[in-house]
Amino acid sequence: QVVLVESGGGSVQAGGSLRLSCAASGRDFSSYTLSWFRQGPGKEREFVAGILWRWTNTYYTDSVKGRFTISRDNDKRTVYLQMNSLKPEDTAVYYCAAKIGDDQLASTTAYSYWGQGTQVTVSS
Repeated sequence: QVVLVESGGGSVQAGGSLRLSCAASGRDFSSYTLSWFRQGPGKEREFVAGILWRWTNTYYTDSVKGRFTISRDNDKRTVYLQMNSLKPEDTAVYYCAAKIGDDQLASTTAYSYWGQGTQVTVSS
């Protein structure tokens, strides 16, 4: 059973930074992609960033490129999302998700495992 546990959310003013963590357990993730999604108030869940467990490939949605960085620590089995220059429109619940392979990264239905989510609130 795969378990994903997010942490690091909170409240910050616009222009500030937060780092989210996703601790993964339960199996060998070498063939997996770990990604971050977010769901803002009244919005659909959207892809934010993804990283392959085995390689260095990273993927970002256009709205966060240059501001967010996804990374991983294989020894700690943890994926991070460093969020800088935060904007009020980044306010959302952020979810960690895992899937086998590196296709259909932006599709929520392609992911088999999800964390419980962590709230990020950015005030203007």
